[in-house]
Amino acid sequence: MRYMAAYLLAVLGDNDSPNSKDLKKILDSVGIKTDEERTKKVIGELSGKNIEDVNAQGSGKLASMPSSGAVAVAASAGSAAPAAAGAAPAAAEEKKEKKKEESEESDDGHGLWSL
Repeated sequence: MRYMAAYLLAVLGDNDSPNSKDLKKILDSVGIKTDEERTKKVIGELSGKNIEDVNAQGSGKLASMPSSGAVAVAASAGSAAPAAAGAAPAAAEEKKEKKKEESEESDDGHGLWSL
């Protein structure tokens, strides 16, 4: 992922075909030791491709994947329902207290505007 990010940064910096030196320079600037094999692989895979097209293809693939949150909720909905029902009033009460604290804190700044 680091190498991909470095490649994209190089492209964003108007370098249409970054090489391994470009990626190494970017990664070294943030203290990341580069692996020449990974650098060559990323450059080989992306060289000559339009980054916008690659990004669009990747976004399409990510959109088709189920999110882990939905799977976990669906799998544990039956067993977690009783526990969630008991926690709901406590969460609502905590939310009210938090709102009350925020409204008291926000009043502190109003005197500044009245000057």
